[in-house]
Amino acid sequence: MSTANAKKMEYVRLGQSGLKISKIVLGCMSYGNPKWWGNWVLEEEEASKHIKTAYDAGINAFDTANVYSNGLSEEILGRAIKQHNLPRDEIVVMTKVYCPVSRDKTQLLRPGGPDANAAIEAAGYTNQFGLSRKHIFDSVKHSLQRLQLDYIDLLQCHRFDPNTPIEETMQALHDVVKAGYVRYIGMSSCYAWQFNVMQNYAINNKLTPFISMQNHYNLLYREEEREMFPTLKACDNHQHVRKPHLTFTSTLASARFLGLPLPEERLLGRWKSRTPLSVRNLTACLQAFTYSPRATRRLSKGMHPILRVTSQLIHFPIQSRGNCDKAGDQHGPGVCSLGPEQRRFALSVSAPIVGSTSLANLEDAIAAAHIKLTEEEIKLLEEPYQPLGVLGH
Repeated sequence: MSTANAKKMEYVRLGQSGLKISKIVLGCMSYGNPKWWGNWVLEEEEASKHIKTAYDAGINAFDTANVYSNGLSEEILGRAIKQHNLPRDEIVVMTKVYCPVSRDKTQLLRPGGPDANAAIEAAGYTNQFGLSRKHIFDSVKHSLQRLQLDYIDLLQCHRFDPNTPIEETMQALHDVVKAGYVRYIGMSSCYAWQFNVMQNYAINNKLTPFISMQNHYNLLYREEEREMFPTLKACDNHQHVRKPHLTFTSTLASARFLGLPLPEERLLGRWKSRTPLSVRNLTACLQAFTYSPRATRRLSKGMHPILRVTSQLIHFPIQSRGNCDKAGDQHGPGVCSLGPEQRRFALSVSAPIVGSTSLANLEDAIAAAHIKLTEEEIKLLEEPYQPLGVLGH
């Protein structure tokens, strides 16, 4: 990246580590195969342009996962790094371990309950998902091959694995760090008690601790303020426990939502009360938001009081995510995607993960990183929020 762009982008430390990342992380879930999840997923030619645009704007951190498009997202990121000559010493590559990578590149395998896990194993994926020592080492090896890299900067556990002893998981994570395959480790969506037990086991046994916690947190879903934030704050207040900052947020600026058939002027979530979604598209919208059918049903039920259904059209009233229109008119459409990151009482939200399906969207989100909201604007965005159940874990 140019010196001028590097100066424009702010860089922050990840937790208490010495690792610095850009104030915005580029999410790479939207790069891969459209047949894997939906037409919001960009194919390689367009995805490569997004990666280059992000880097040129000063973004040095890229978040992907083994499961995204069944490994194709990692491959695209790796090839883009080589194609655009991104300096390896400068960039931060983040990926995840837990989910299986399907041999059918259009299939999404979802581990979870006993029935789902049994079905995945019956399909020939025994030992190819979860957080066992074997799968962690195998997954890291395959991710490195797809990324064409010698090491991963941040390896994140995509979910908590109730079927593997925590001792085994944390020792394996420590060992992939000691072996040089991984520089740092982090956690993704889980309950607070799960994170606390894993982190404290590592610290008490002098193993590598997590430096990051990636949560689903945005203007429509703020339950992590009740679920995970208190745990992170408690760690912050006890010097004998290393502080695991909440470091990422998944934002509604992501391609999961931008892939819906909405008018172009609705970029980055500038939905107004007159913007309708068909009943068919509501399901797709909620599934993309929650990542699972069960969570979709729970969220749909929880959102019922704030949805207005008219002639098979579902209208998202402005209060469902705050007055984004007013803030957007003042600062540009990207501001609402980064709303939670602006909150003065948010606990160490270092960097939102932002994905997009157009370069214009990405540029809007990058521009929003430099915006400072007023107290009135923050109130407009946050005041209408209605509590939901904890989702996505």
